[in-house]
Amino acid sequence: MARGSRQYSDLDAAFTLTPRSRDVANKTDDNAIRGALRNLIHTKHYERPFAPELGCQIHNLLFEPNDFFSRNIAERIIRDAITKFEPRVELIEVSVYSTDANELFIQIEYKIRNTNQPGVFTTTFTRVR
Repeated sequence: MARGSRQYSDLDAAFTLTPRSRDVANKTDDNAIRGALRNLIHTKHYERPFAPELGCQIHNLLFEPNDFFSRNIAERIIRDAITKFEPRVELIEVSVYSTDANELFIQIEYKIRNTNQPGVFTTTFTRVR
């Protein structure tokens, strides 16, 4: 590993076991960042007991009109949450698309700090009620 670059690692949220040690597997670098972004975007405020402000309020926009203004607000909410809670990435672009009145497609382009490695994370929110 080069000096000045840091390897980021997180525990696998699915708690899969490594075959040799039978211990919980680790995710590293881009996989760790994508997992953290997914957890951050899909977590609502007040869902975590000792971190009530951690999360993103994108869920509140699922029942709003599916127009340019709602998508613009969604992009801003996501950008603010990532800027505030994920210091390992530098945001390039956040895009929210919709092809259906019941879904939001989110694409986040970022660079991992200290390595400048680009990455893309995509997820979908679907209204079920």
